[in-house]
Amino acid sequence: MSDTRLSDLTQALLEVAKRAGADAADAMAVDGRSISIDVRGGKLEQAERSEGVEIGLRVLIGGRQACVSASDISARTLSDMAERAVAMAREAPNDPYAGLADPAQLARNWDIAAFELEDNSAEPAASALEADARTAEAAALAVAGVSQVQSASASYSRKRVHIAASNGFSGGYGRSSRAVSAVAISGEGLSMERDWAAESRTFQADLPDAASIGAQAGQRAVERANPRRPKTGAYPVLFDERISGSLIAHLLAAINGSAISRGASWLRDAMDTPVLPEALSLTEEPHRPRISGSRPFDAEGLATRRRAIVENGVLRSWTLDLATARKLGLDSTGNATRGTASPPAPSVGNVTLTPGVQSRAELLRDMGTGLLVTSFIGATVNPNTGDYSRGASGFWVENGQIQYPVNECTVAGNLREILMRIIPANDARAHLSHLVPSLLVEGLTLAGQ
Repeated sequence: MSDTRLSDLTQALLEVAKRAGADAADAMAVDGRSISIDVRGGKLEQAERSEGVEIGLRVLIGGRQACVSASDISARTLSDMAERAVAMAREAPNDPYAGLADPAQLARNWDIAAFELEDNSAEPAASALEADARTAEAAALAVAGVSQVQSASASYSRKRVHIAASNGFSGGYGRSSRAVSAVAISGEGLSMERDWAAESRTFQADLPDAASIGAQAGQRAVERANPRRPKTGAYPVLFDERISGSLIAHLLAAINGSAISRGASWLRDAMDTPVLPEALSLTEEPHRPRISGSRPFDAEGLATRRRAIVENGVLRSWTLDLATARKLGLDSTGNATRGTASPPAPSVGNVTLTPGVQSRAELLRDMGTGLLVTSFIGATVNPNTGDYSRGASGFWVENGQIQYPVNECTVAGNLREILMRIIPANDARAHLSHLVPSLLVEGLTLAGQ
């Protein structure tokens, strides 16, 4: 569906909302299609294709709001949606912070082409995706020690989004993605160990070769063979780049406006105080080209911008949409996101943590004896205190050298203390939305044997 058609749909929703009695409204239309191919044992296991248009409408009557959505775009459905939404809003509790942006706040004159969010090359044939999946599987099986490949997959998606509101905002953009993944298993019976590799890119031409992805999955699975439980005690822990972003994700969750406005965050009193080492900053960069978290405006029509979340170790900003900003007496940071069936909520897109000067290998060398974590199983995080405990697996390190794989252990500490002790490597992958390198943390508690 064309951009013009999506724009027309959102405008039609606003018009029926006004006729139904809404004081204000915003609307979203999403046109998407996706293909997914799974291969197992050299045979096609599953092939899925989906496509369609979804629409969503939020109406406001004073401080009362309601959201409705549909996948039918007929005129009757649009009218029914508006009437239903208005009836729901009249029964909803009053929220003095709900409401649209002032027109003066709205984004204007963005250059969507500069973001490079949509690959305009031809949609891949299902046979091409199947070939990628088969290639990844074969490459994983070719690794000595791999007993089977649990799954190998290739996918493609493309969608267009348009948002409009009764305050005059109207804007849209497209996104595309091409991905390949594989999950390999080493060993047999109770000695089986599993690991994976996956890559995704906005532009198909940027995607690594499927064989390299499969080979990496196989190599990782073999490296995990015959694991042991590590020693119990306090040791340095190196969070591999594959999972180090989870530490920063906990920080981002704690500074989310929804948590702060409820007082349910272990960082609720931390503004303008150190939360990271002095040499580190955490920056939101929503305008990076070809990156999945980039966007010219947020779900409320406000312009996105580069933002210092943590500057030289000191927390400088919450993550806010309009409602949470109003509740806290602040301005929105342009971080509203939403789906067709839900109201806006704050969320972060692209973030970059200051990289270190050492490689992961150099951090391993310097850590002496400790644990390299490459995967997590489950998590217990207290949102009010930051107490942290996660099941982990990876590799035991002695004298700066990997000795053997480990599993069935727990890494524990307090996030406030953990984040203040992180030492970053320089191995963040440039194509990811969250640029977080491997992170070394001294003196974490390990529960093993």
